[in-house]
Amino acid sequence: MKGQLAQESLSLLPELARGRLLTVEEAAERLNTSVRFPRRLIEERRIAFIHIGRNVRIPEAALEAFIAAGLVEPITTRRRRAA
Repeated sequence: MKGQLAQESLSLLPELARGRLLTVEEAAERLNTSVRFPRRLIEERRIAFIHIGRNVRIPEAALEAFIAAGLVEPITTRRRRAA
C-alpha cells in the first residue's frame, strides 16, 4: 500500500521534475560556471526548478534539457577531390 501511494504521487510530477534534484551549487559545477549563472537562469525562468520550503533545487533532467537545447552541431563539408 505504501509503495503504491509513492508510485501514484511520483506519477503526478512532470517528466522534467523526476529523478535527482541538484542544488544550485551542484548545477553550477555541472555547467562549469559560477553559482550566479544558474541563479540567473532560475530568476529569468529559463530553467525548471522546484521550491522545497526556502530551498531551490534543479531537477537533473531539466539541467540536461537546458544543456541539450544549447547544443550546436558542427558543420560538415565535403572535400572536393583534386582533378
